[in-house]
Amino acid sequence: MSQVKNVLLIDFGSTYTKLTAVDVESEKILATAAAYTTVQTDINEGLDEGLKKLREKTGDIKFDSCYACSSAAGGLRMVTSGLVPELTSEAARLASLGAGAKVVGIYSFELTEYDLEEIKEQKPDIFLLVGGTDGGNRDCIIHNAKMLASMNPEFPIIIAGNRSASATCSKILEGCEVYICPNVMPKFGVLNIEPTQKKIREIFLERIISAKGLSRAAELLSDIMMPTPSAVLSAMELLSKGTEDELGIGELLAVDVGGATTDIYSIADGMPEHMNTVYKGLPEPYAKRTVEGDIGMRYSIQGIIDAAGEEKICSLSTLPAERVKEIVSDLKSHTDKVPAGEDDLEKLDFALAASAIEEAVSRHAGTISETYTMMGQTFVQEGKNLTKVKNIVVTGGSLIHTKRTAEIASFALYSPSSPASLRPKKSDVWVDRTYILAAMGLLSVHYPKAALRIMKKELEFHGYSE
Repeated sequence: MSQVKNVLLIDFGSTYTKLTAVDVESEKILATAAAYTTVQTDINEGLDEGLKKLREKTGDIKFDSCYACSSAAGGLRMVTSGLVPELTSEAARLASLGAGAKVVGIYSFELTEYDLEEIKEQKPDIFLLVGGTDGGNRDCIIHNAKMLASMNPEFPIIIAGNRSASATCSKILEGCEVYICPNVMPKFGVLNIEPTQKKIREIFLERIISAKGLSRAAELLSDIMMPTPSAVLSAMELLSKGTEDELGIGELLAVDVGGATTDIYSIADGMPEHMNTVYKGLPEPYAKRTVEGDIGMRYSIQGIIDAAGEEKICSLSTLPAERVKEIVSDLKSHTDKVPAGEDDLEKLDFALAASAIEEAVSRHAGTISETYTMMGQTFVQEGKNLTKVKNIVVTGGSLIHTKRTAEIASFALYSPSSPASLRPKKSDVWVDRTYILAAMGLLSVHYPKAALRIMKKELEFHGYSE
């Protein structure tokens, strides 16, 4: 009889610390618990409270392994600088987001004194310095290295630009914490972001844990600590692709609507389907993540209203404008407020969540436009084509604590009112009602088969209906 392996998985979130106990041998969740993330005092207080709640359900069991992820204290904050906005700057952004970071600043061309003041205010955990293809422009990245050196940065800097300039930049930044990675865009239109993403995660492990007050918590860990979005992306890749022994569910789109941000993940090829469609811009990663920092259910509530328009929020919520303004004003002051039954707040939250998903997925998905050439009608695609994606995975309090989850999720789909948007045309919906996605991403590093099977069992399935 094989030995039972109990694994503890911890997600230090910005609001809650979530714990999941798993029996990997029987491929089942033993219990889950959550406690407030006490980052303002000592983050370990929230962890201890969560462990106490968990053991009330599991009893005093022994955990063979413990893994964790974190988005507490602002998550992994990154600033990037590149040469051309549509090329190297975009490559840097994709590398950062795919590593689970929150990009708080993106700069193109040469940095200015004003930019340096902004960077100081942004207080990044890591700076990603890129620019130029290999053998291409050297001047911009070297100038930016000099500018960064002049500010005596306290944050680590990753150099991942033109390889003929990397050594020069490293010498300019001598005395700073510097890491050199292969160019994120070695050739025009070619991405090589995986080495940089790996380095970002390594720095997160080595440096960021102590900065976020997680040192004592890290002593519990058997192995890994990563940014929470990175863990969720790993879970989504596993759920989509499966393992050698078991199939995944196929290409998917995942949506996590939070209080401050909305994260979107797509695991899909996304390239043009038809011969008369040409692709414009950088090819996007098969596993892509974006985060909308201005779209959230509480801290970024105004961003949803600005994007959707007050009239649409009123229409979806069936509430008059004055009542909407009244509730929104109250929510800005009381960000912890949640609906209590069939009340006006529940109606407004439906409208906010639906609008958040529609806007965030529209930004994540690609677009298509029509043009004419000497060969006749031609279509131009920018970004990912997600029209054939058949699965949508949703999580976040506004989606899991409502009976209208599938209805809200449907706002991620293609709409005739936005014909240029390449959003999914019809999809099944999978609901993460118990907040296990980050935990399963952690588990997948060592136990991918168990993580996949647990997700298939635990995610609530809603088949597509017209």
